[in-house]
Amino acid sequence: MDPKEYLSKKHAHNQIKICVSGAAETGHCGVGALDKAKELGREIARHGAVLITGATTGFPLWAAMGAKEAGGISIGMSPAGSEKEHVEVYKLPLDYMDLIIYTGFGYPGRDLLITRSADGVICGCGRIGTIHEFTVAFEDGKALGIFEGPWEMGDELKGILEKAHRPNNKIVMGADPKKLVEDMIAIIKRDKINEYQITKGTGVESIM
Repeated sequence: MDPKEYLSKKHAHNQIKICVSGAAETGHCGVGALDKAKELGREIARHGAVLITGATTGFPLWAAMGAKEAGGISIGMSPAGSEKEHVEVYKLPLDYMDLIIYTGFGYPGRDLLITRSADGVICGCGRIGTIHEFTVAFEDGKALGIFEGPWEMGDELKGILEKAHRPNNKIVMGADPKKLVEDMIAIIKRDKINEYQITKGTGVESIM
């Protein structure tokens, strides 16, 4: 099978999955931040990708709202071990998610599962948890997006990159959600096609 034909199959396992990382509390995010999160979620859905979030409030929740409004699929990764704990202990929502996976690993372990489950991670207005998800995804070689807006996180992440002394050609930045999603998907498809070709070369085509 041609790799591009494989990637075009809407319901294939390789349907692109994009995580939106951001703050649960958004008072510091600036005017219009939640609307920008919502539009980012819409663009992810419009481009046929699955949205993954931390099943939380704030920026990720509004991204999930946008994805569902555009007819997309929204998956949440909860730090809790059950729906009861999710709602009563962590005080997290159930809305705008087609599926919530109750990891039981708290926030640090949940962050790892979010990034491992996604093909790429887009970071919007965030706090320390967003930095954690960004660095974990960086180490895992995931495609990364820095969504710029009226918040500080974009500059914070750029500062980390400048001082990291680690080149990375899988990072895109910008304030236009449509272009940011398109640029990220281009990187993801490039990587998947390269992986397909390497796998095909070894004769192990069945896993693709």
